[in-house]
Amino acid sequence: MLFAFLAINCSNSLAQRQMEKLDRGLIAMRQGTDSVYVGWRLLGTEPDEIAFNLYRKAGEKTAFKLNKQPITESTNYLDTKVDFSTANTYFIKAVINGIEQQASKSFVLPVNAPSQQYLDIPLRTPVGYSPNDTSVGDLDGDGEYELIVHQTGRGRDTPSNGFTDPPIFQAYKLDGTFLWEINLGKNIREGAHYTQFMVYDLDGDGIAEFACKTADGTRDGKGKIVGDSTKNWVNRLGKILEGPEYFTIFSGKTGEALATTDYIPARGDLGGWGGRGGNGKNDNTGNRVDRFNACIAYLDGVYPSVIMCRGYYGRTVLAAWDWRNGKLTSRWVFDTKDGKNPYSGMGNHGLSVADVDGDGKDEIVYGAMVVDDNGKGLFSTGLRHGDALHVSDLDPERPGLEVFGVHEIEEGTKGPGAALYDAKTGEVLWGGSDDEDVGRGVADNIDNTRVGAQMWWSGSNGLFDMKGNRVGENPRSTNFLIYWDGDLSRELLDGNHIDKYNAGRLFTANGYVSNNGTKSTPALSADLFGDWREELILRAYDNKSLRIFTTTIPTAHRTYTLMHDPQYRLSIAWQNVGYNQPPHTGFYFGYGMKKAPKPNIVLVEPKQH
Repeated sequence: MLFAFLAINCSNSLAQRQMEKLDRGLIAMRQGTDSVYVGWRLLGTEPDEIAFNLYRKAGEKTAFKLNKQPITESTNYLDTKVDFSTANTYFIKAVINGIEQQASKSFVLPVNAPSQQYLDIPLRTPVGYSPNDTSVGDLDGDGEYELIVHQTGRGRDTPSNGFTDPPIFQAYKLDGTFLWEINLGKNIREGAHYTQFMVYDLDGDGIAEFACKTADGTRDGKGKIVGDSTKNWVNRLGKILEGPEYFTIFSGKTGEALATTDYIPARGDLGGWGGRGGNGKNDNTGNRVDRFNACIAYLDGVYPSVIMCRGYYGRTVLAAWDWRNGKLTSRWVFDTKDGKNPYSGMGNHGLSVADVDGDGKDEIVYGAMVVDDNGKGLFSTGLRHGDALHVSDLDPERPGLEVFGVHEIEEGTKGPGAALYDAKTGEVLWGGSDDEDVGRGVADNIDNTRVGAQMWWSGSNGLFDMKGNRVGENPRSTNFLIYWDGDLSRELLDGNHIDKYNAGRLFTANGYVSNNGTKSTPALSADLFGDWREELILRAYDNKSLRIFTTTIPTAHRTYTLMHDPQYRLSIAWQNVGYNQPPHTGFYFGYGMKKAPKPNIVLVEPKQH
């Protein structure tokens, strides 16, 4: 028995999460008349003592090393006195134990390359549509991310009547190459709460899949139809309250539908989705029943599962699925069932995924409640429904993770409109704006003179530390966050501009715009290439392209790509869900941070199909 116990615990402690194998992510951007900013990735599995040599090849000349000593203090470099009358090719060689490794994939600056800090992605946007939420995954196994773009036409909110256009998804490489298009058809309604899409390598073959809710008439990337294309389930008010609902796994490489099954849960009683909570009323008009969330989680600590969710005002259901060896199977279903359940009404217009109890397996933080990796309720805080959610090690002085969120205190309910709670136990640590309906809130380290996160929210009248002490004035925005400048604290991202707390404007993306109305969220913000800092994707005014902006500010701080921190990577997968929220790492990242912990991951070599 002792041997068995030790074997099980050793197995759990050694289990490694399977994650995508990324390339060096080299990027080179001309700056001014004679300089080039160069950035590249440090991978999460690489040794601490790794160093780098950077090479430039000017035209047909022999490549030469730019650095005198191997680069150890950062993963960026400012190359000066560059001749732009010829093409300049950059590549990196890692140095381990004094030995140069194989050269990275090169980045070429053409003759007379323009001075810029972005990549442009031309789009095949359908007439009347605009690019909205975007996600990324390695769709072909080349170590580089591809973009999956949700093209949105006419949309409606769930309470509103009216007809919508079919949701369309398109995939592109970073050089603008078009890969495929999936049209969900007329039997899927367009709107922020309907179509939550997941992009992730679900079966461990090194190539990402695409997964979402489908219906009769969905057309995959090869033109094949899901269900019955002759069916029209749209009623006279433009809503879809009848007909089959499906869940489909698509090939990320081709867009082909690989497996389709019934969506869990079905609508059931349209009036059975209300209940207790900050918005405790009920309806049978398709409002509460058609509120969806989704995420990816490592429920066994090794392989990712996709979780499709329905409801949060009252009844809430989370259904976990595994896609393994060409088979789609149900793992578990969590169902609050009725308004008497303590988990009823504790959902959110989004979610987060984190290992809250430190067992190597992920939990789903669904707003004011947490669902354990086994599909059982871990705890409910009773704080009710809310609109914004942030999960990380926000207070490095406390062990474990914390959750900060805002809550809709309405219809006579009582409680804090903003609150911080312990992610493992649900203990409420601090709250503010009692008995007030709070719509927006943010928590992260934005003050580069203070250790730990700060939090603020609409109506907070100040910036607060994790103990509830007021430590400053309100930031300019209460929206998104981004790592952009050279220090470890985060910047404020709102619309098409980036601000530094107490320092002003750092960057404006002229000619490019954000999405989702007053929420002003990016198509995506994530660490896509270069060093650990984040890129910003926005759409052009004419909707014909996306632009990926990257920082060109040198930094002396070195850490592995944020995409190899499991919690951050899963945050990118769910960023498109509901009311988009910024990603967070699973450890404290900010001023005064300790060295980033080594992620317990294994990188998957792509399999040839």
